[in-house]
Amino acid sequence: MNSEEIHVLDHRVRLLQPTDGFRTSLDSVMLAAACPAQGSETLLDLGCGVGGAGFCVLVRVPGTHLTGADIQPDHIDLAVQNIALNNMEGRAAFVTGDIRSLNIKEFNHVICNPPYLDAGTHTPSPSAPKATALYHADEDISVKDWVDAGFRNLKNGGSFTIIHRADHTDKIIQSFGKKFGAVEVIPLWPRTGETAKRVIIRALKNRKTPAKIHAGLVLHNIDGSYTEAADKILRGGEAID
Repeated sequence: MNSEEIHVLDHRVRLLQPTDGFRTSLDSVMLAAACPAQGSETLLDLGCGVGGAGFCVLVRVPGTHLTGADIQPDHIDLAVQNIALNNMEGRAAFVTGDIRSLNIKEFNHVICNPPYLDAGTHTPSPSAPKATALYHADEDISVKDWVDAGFRNLKNGGSFTIIHRADHTDKIIQSFGKKFGAVEVIPLWPRTGETAKRVIIRALKNRKTPAKIHAGLVLHNIDGSYTEAADKILRGGEAID
C-alpha cells in the first residue's frame, strides 16, 4: 500500500496513512480530545484506521494504553508501523477484526469514528479502500452495531465516545437504549450561527444519570481560520471537557 506521513497535534503525533483510503481528519483529533481517559486507564478504538485518534489520546494522557481494531488489514499494518513512529512501544497494539464480533476484554474507555454513509444509500467510490472508509460496502452495518460493540467491550461505568453526523444524533441515542446513561451531546459548529454538521456524544455504561447538552465548539472564524478554542484542541492538545 502506498502511504504518506502526516502530522497532527502540532507535530506531536506522526502518522503513516494510505494515499488512497482512510484519511485522518479533524474528526479524529476532536474524538480523542473528548475521551475522558486518565492515568493508566485502557482505551479501545473501534474502526481505528491507522490509529490517529488513539495516538492523540496517548500523547495527551501519559500512562494510558491503546488497543485499536479495524476491518482493513492494510490499515492495521500502517497503524503498527505508527507505534514505532510515535515511540509508543508497550502502550499500543492493533488487531484486524469486524467490530460486530469483537470481544477482546473490558476497557475503561471506547472511542469510535464510524463511517458516515449508510451502506446501499450512496454510489460506491471506485476505490475499495475509500469505500470501506466511508461506509462498509455490501455490509448491513448500522450505528447500533458500533454502540453494541462499545457496550460489549467496556467495563461497567466505562465511557463510550463517538463522533458522527449531527443528523444521526437521534439514531445514536436510540441505540443506547438502557445500556448507557449520563449522555453528553457536544455539537461542533462550523461557524457561529451555522447548523452543526458533526456531534460528539459521550455516555457511561449502565448509568442512569440524566442527559446533558453542552454549548458546543465553534470551529472556524469568518475568515476560515480556526477559532482560539478549536486551535487549543487541534494544536495545543487540550481536552474537550
